[in-house]
Amino acid sequence: MIDNLEYNTEREHLIIPEYGRHMQKMINFAKNVENKEERNKVAKAIISVMGNMQPHLRDVPDFQHKLWDQLFIMSNFELDVDSPYERPTKELFEERPEPLKYPQNHPKYRFYGNNIKTMIDVANTWDDGDLKEALIYTIANHMKKCFLNWNKDTVEDDVIYDHLFELSGGKINLKNSEEDLSDASSLMRSKSKYSGGKKGHHKKGSNRQRKRY
Repeated sequence: MIDNLEYNTEREHLIIPEYGRHMQKMINFAKNVENKEERNKVAKAIISVMGNMQPHLRDVPDFQHKLWDQLFIMSNFELDVDSPYERPTKELFEERPEPLKYPQNHPKYRFYGNNIKTMIDVANTWDDGDLKEALIYTIANHMKKCFLNWNKDTVEDDVIYDHLFELSGGKINLKNSEEDLSDASSLMRSKSKYSGGKKGHHKKGSNRQRKRY
């Protein structure tokens, strides 16, 4: 009996381990069935078992389509059966996605990020008014927060105004503004008590009289 033991290192590689080794053996058996009509019956039975193993996916759109795709993938695309959906190809499955186009610009003040420059460019296109002024001060406060994330020391509003003037191409000028930006303590304030308050802050006795099953 010891000589007949199987070790995982000697077993066949599982293409989709979530289904287990028995499912892989069923698919390998289906590949060797000579009669195509019988293969179709075996394939449908395998699809039924696969669906029962993943009941949480029954409400997912195209659930059956996904199961058939996984069946062909686990058969290494060698199972010749009639599928109600278009059969996936090995070339399509192994095709690499196109590389993402990351922004290649290198801003002078990298700690502000690329989105700040985009927001400033949008603000430059707006007509003068209260809405544009609110957007500008929102951008300036966000720039101050980004600056403080990079440099924990306090930063003067004049520094933010100078950078905003430079990044806007001289179109946004707050250097003579009498309104102050938000203070550093409020910008760097930690999460609110609702998103991650003090540990152990629970109402005393809240679990009492609770039924346990």
